[in-house]
Amino acid sequence: MDKAAFEAKIIEAIKTVYDPEIPVDIYELGLIYNIGINDQGVVNLQMTLTTPMCPVADSLPLEVQQKIGMVEGVNDVELEVVYDPPWNKEMMSEEARFALDMF
Repeated sequence: MDKAAFEAKIIEAIKTVYDPEIPVDIYELGLIYNIGINDQGVVNLQMTLTTPMCPVADSLPLEVQQKIGMVEGVNDVELEVVYDPPWNKEMMSEEARFALDMF
């Protein structure tokens, strides 16, 4: 599988994860900062949360790891939660802004 197709499958998996308080997936919310994939099938991911005090700060990253880990060809997921740069609504996709009526 080529790297672009593999990354697309990983993004598909990420898009199944939702912040329980917001009806938009975390990818479209702009919570995923970086996706790296090495030749051994290890996915390095940087993500953030809408706020450091997010009520799902413990469970959301674990759910992301689990969903990515289920993608065929993924051998490990190294996930780092970062807060720099801080998340803001400008990081949301146009689709997310439309869904949340934030235009």
